[in-house]
Amino acid sequence: MSQEVIHEATPQRASLLYDPRVRGIVFQVVLVALLALGIWWIVDNTIENLRRSHIATGFGFLKGRAGFDIANTLIDYSSDNSYGRALVVGILNTAIVAITGIITATIIGFLVGIGRLSNNWLIRKLATVYIEIFRNIPPLLVILFWYQGVLALLPNVRDSIGLPFGSFLNNRGFYFPRMVWSDGAWLVAAGLAAGIVLSWYVARRARARQMATGQQFPVFLTSVALIVGMPLLGFALAGFPLTFEFPQKGTFNLTGGVNVKPEFLSLYLALSFYTAAFIAEIVRAGIVGVPKGQTEAFSALGLRSGQGLRLVVIPQAMRIIIPPLTSQYLNLTKNSSLAVAIGYPDLYAIGGTILNQTGQAIEVVVIFMVVYLGISILTSLFMNWFNTKMALKER
Repeated sequence: MSQEVIHEATPQRASLLYDPRVRGIVFQVVLVALLALGIWWIVDNTIENLRRSHIATGFGFLKGRAGFDIANTLIDYSSDNSYGRALVVGILNTAIVAITGIITATIIGFLVGIGRLSNNWLIRKLATVYIEIFRNIPPLLVILFWYQGVLALLPNVRDSIGLPFGSFLNNRGFYFPRMVWSDGAWLVAAGLAAGIVLSWYVARRARARQMATGQQFPVFLTSVALIVGMPLLGFALAGFPLTFEFPQKGTFNLTGGVNVKPEFLSLYLALSFYTAAFIAEIVRAGIVGVPKGQTEAFSALGLRSGQGLRLVVIPQAMRIIIPPLTSQYLNLTKNSSLAVAIGYPDLYAIGGTILNQTGQAIEVVVIFMVVYLGISILTSLFMNWFNTKMALKER
């Protein structure tokens, strides 16, 4: 009887060892244990090295006095402020470059991508040359080209180039009037918010009406009228609470107004034009990916080429365009760290200065990782939501 039990148990144990599910669980447990052991070894080794070097850990250093100035700031900052506030300035500078660059690169990329498919020989070849040039040059060289080869060659302050609306352009940057708001300006902001909400409501109702009856509504013109007209109404009701501070040209400097420094302009233009070349190819691929029968269909319905492209082709191409477009947005944001080459105070440049002064390398690098990861995740979440909204739905 006992021999039969032994003979029955042995094959059962052997079958467990050859069971793919059991093997998978065992391998995963071993892998997790090895990873935990590796992380523990790295942390323990790091703490021991910091102790030997007499370097304190933690983020308490962020409360210390920074002691250095920052040229480009979106918020009030002086050398007497803390390291933490300096990092906030760097994060905001990185964000403004990323946001403005993404908007400009998207516009240029879509125009060039559509131009690449134009029936006009000149437009098609110019778009091709633009793409091939910018796509095959490292972004750092593009930044240096705008900084050293374009903006640095502009005239000095005394010979500033006069532009419309009291603006000036010289080798110290772009100067334009500053808006000075007085009491009642909140009505303008309230009008803008109301215009955006009403535009969204009109677009939603117009889409529902078109789905039900097939009748179209001038959504674009109505939205423009609401978004422009409502703030103007609030502006008038508040008694026109706006004046302008114009830049005044002197012998050695320009005073007043707003100054956009050449470091920001170089980085913004370089990242925009560089990324737009990749976006243009993505747009071209998305349009080409739409079946040719769709073009024949809107032509048969009597739609003009521009209308068919906007109403039929582009909406279908977006499902191809959006996923790789997200990657280009993330690349542009990460490429902003190249600003250190021209002295623009982004997160990486300011963080590097703090690291050199405090020696808190681990903490500063962790801040870099968390901020860039956070920006990337937010961008991905927004683009995934947008991709879901643009997805084709069967009726």
